[in-house]
Amino acid sequence: MTHPRLPYAGRGHADPRPGAPALEAHGLTYVYPGASREAIADLRLAVERGSRAALIGHNGSGKSTFLKLAAGLQAPTAGDVRVFGNRVGACHHRVAFLPQRSEIDWSFPITVERLVLGGRYVHCGWLRRPGRHDRAMAADALEQLGLLPLRERQIGALSGGQQQRALLARALAQEAELLLLDEPLNAVDQTTRATVASVLEGLARRGRTLVVATHDRDLVAGDFDEVVELRDGRMLPSAAAGVASEELVWTG
Repeated sequence: MTHPRLPYAGRGHADPRPGAPALEAHGLTYVYPGASREAIADLRLAVERGSRAALIGHNGSGKSTFLKLAAGLQAPTAGDVRVFGNRVGACHHRVAFLPQRSEIDWSFPITVERLVLGGRYVHCGWLRRPGRHDRAMAADALEQLGLLPLRERQIGALSGGQQQRALLARALAQEAELLLLDEPLNAVDQTTRATVASVLEGLARRGRTLVVATHDRDLVAGDFDEVVELRDGRMLPSAAAGVASEELVWTG
């Protein structure tokens, strides 16, 4: 994994701290500007390296907000988030965030290949353009998601399922060790569902850490090591995790 000489936005490439979880939160709280209550309230958890963790809950439960905090897209109102034992941003290249498809401007005039190649820019920084290795990684990700024949197509010309696969391909191209996936199987066709599920299984076999937000309880039945449920920004005791304490530790 390459380290750029001048990373974007001052985000560093620190090494993981020995023995630290892939992701942990301590008293994490977030309040949107002008809101009357917390979107995330005093969240405490740890996701161990190599585990597959599911966040479940209805819309508005705080799943997406938590993933954005973990990705460094929002700053906590209170509390702390750590990635591999470092502050958010210090291991920026090790974390890939897959947003919900509805948050992307699909009319933007770029091809599928360019979208996926964007996952490599975290390794390039300001001083280097994507090279042969970067393009090879993007092509491999496109092939895994069945999108290589569509690489020259404008992203808005894809079907909904193909768009979802393109977003996942971008995350794969990054070679991240922690993947934060927001509703990756929401409203997709059966082909996409099977392809994405197969890719996620392969990532888990390679020791990647997966944190997947979903409102589909059937999805988590046998595909995840641990499950945590959020309601109104607060973590509920999870029957699947078998834990009733304030702090939940996920282990692979």
